[in-house]
Order: sequence, then structure tokens, then C-alpha cells
Amino acid sequence: MFKLITKRIRIPANARLYHEKVIDHYEKPRNVGSLNKKDINVGTGLVGAPACGDVMKLQILVDDETGEIKDVKFKTFGCGSAIASSSLVTEKIKGLTVWDAMKITNVDIAKELSLPPVKLHCSMLAEDAIKSAVNDWQSKRKPKTAPSPSA
Repeated sequence: MFKLITKRIRIPANARLYHEKVIDHYEKPRNVGSLNKKDINVGTGLVGAPACGDVMKLQILVDDETGEIKDVKFKTFGCGSAIASSSLVTEKIKGLTVWDAMKITNVDIAKELSLPPVKLHCSMLAEDAIKSAVNDWQSKRKPKTAPSPSA
């Protein structure tokens, strides 16, 4: 007779759920913080996902002459994938022009972090936050026009 002997290997829960890049960015998030939103060269993007309650704030400091993103900060309330997506995006866009940063898609973020389909909304939040921050920066750059006189 043969006796089947099995040995169970315990894998930490976080290792089973998240890719190592997600864990790295979650445990050691980069560029956490805030910039002065009143600064004309700072764009702020605030986005959320109603389905899960994740909220992401991304701020960019843009060089007035070149359009280069000189600094970037984020604060995210959400799951590990949302925090990792935010952290990764800050690393990717720092040093890029705002126009190049706008080309980053949620697919780029999801692939780099190996996000499962159920977490794709986190990468979408990061893409939306970039666009929102750039749009805010651009709206501050537009010259203010005086109200037209009433006739």
C-alpha cells in the first residue's frame, strides 16, 4: 500500500492576493504628501470610485516655461492596489511634460502592477487623476477675462 503524504506550505495572505510590485508600493509608497493648491503652477486632481469608496488626490508642480512636471504628490484613501497605482504614477510622471503624462493609460499602470481584472478600477483612478490634475493646472494658466459690461 502506498500512503500519500502531503506537506502544506503556508503562503502569507498578502503574497497570494497582490503582485510584489503592488506590495512594494503599498508598503513603501513614493511621493506621499501635498503641494500648495493655491500655487498657480500646481494642478490638483481629486477622483473617486463610488463602487468601492477609493479616493485619490494627485498634485503636480509644473514648470511654467517647459511644461515639465517638477514634483508630484499624492494622498489616497483606498485598497493596496489604489495606493500602489497612485505611488507608481507619481514615479512615472515626474520629469515628464504634462502632455506626455496625459498619454499614460490605465492599461500601462495595470500591466506594470499586474493588477487582476477586479482591481482595474484602481488603475483607471490613477489615469483619471493625472488628467484631472493637468486640467486643473491648465485652467489656472488661462488668462482671466473681465466680465462684459452690461448694456
